[in-house]
Amino acid sequence: MKNIMVTGGAGFIGSNFVRYMLRKYSDYRIVVYDKLTYAGNLNNLLEVHDDPRYKFVRGDITDRETVEATIREHGIDTIVNLAAESHVDRSILAPDAFIHTDVAGTYILLEVAKTLRLERLLQVSTDEVYGSIPEGLFREGDALEPNSPYAASKAGGELMVRAYRETYGLNTVVTRGSNTFGPYQYPEKVAPLFITNAIDNLPLPLYGDGRQVRDWLYVEDHCAGIDVALHQGDPGEVYNLGGGNERFNLDVTRLILNLLGRPESLITPVKDRPGHDRRYALDSRKLMALGWKPARDFETAMAETVRWYQANEWWWRPLKAGDFDHYYQVQYGERLAAAEMTAGH
Repeated sequence: MKNIMVTGGAGFIGSNFVRYMLRKYSDYRIVVYDKLTYAGNLNNLLEVHDDPRYKFVRGDITDRETVEATIREHGIDTIVNLAAESHVDRSILAPDAFIHTDVAGTYILLEVAKTLRLERLLQVSTDEVYGSIPEGLFREGDALEPNSPYAASKAGGELMVRAYRETYGLNTVVTRGSNTFGPYQYPEKVAPLFITNAIDNLPLPLYGDGRQVRDWLYVEDHCAGIDVALHQGDPGEVYNLGGGNERFNLDVTRLILNLLGRPESLITPVKDRPGHDRRYALDSRKLMALGWKPARDFETAMAETVRWYQANEWWWRPLKAGDFDHYYQVQYGERLAAAEMTAGH
């Protein structure tokens, strides 16, 4: 496994994974295959742009002809699939894109991997496929009970991966990562949204009571976990990849404000989103048995992340204009206006 195609490699986790792999393995070649939707950004890959071991191909994973041609041209032996529509709020507004990319796109990759007899396909999934857990930890064999169209689309993709393993003997591995944060994360997600809003002294629209629990995982640790599963994971297995950092959304919000020296009055509780899972938590012992564990503690990693967004306004300010501004108004406009009215009374 030395010629790896990273689908979705211009996205948040994907671009961090590409940089991680090129730093760690001097003899690996990486081809990034990305559609460059709003969340894909070649600025994420500027650091490796001139590396002769890196190539970029613009393409959609649902386009079998281009996928197959890319794999043949570059002698690809392994696929790491990070291509996905990935934001819960957007999946509630428009589920169709999620089914198209996350299920049909995964199917195309599996078909091509089967036809061309690739060495391995690793599917990067999410803890959200399990649904919510009031107490305890999810283990890999637990039932999948997704509660949003996004989570259901990721579960659907996973089940296709399982089917191709069981039916055709394809060498597959699945990782289910917890709530990931770090540099280069598109500012629709809660950490970069709240960090960049706070930098500009804008309201932080916090869903409901803010007591939802997420297990936070720094992106470098997520990349290291994918690397271990890719190289050491048993064929057909699923591996949980949790940070072991359970936090209330409200407490994370307060931490971000504290790191930036901004007042808690910026926290603006808004109407919760439909089907909002209350708590995620993963048992990651199976992957840890292969030698992985998170290297960063949460508070340190979040402080580094905040500093990155402070130092890289060139990267995120253009993203928060235009299309993002329209999405933000659709998602939060009425909620923020209602919160303002309530506060006024």
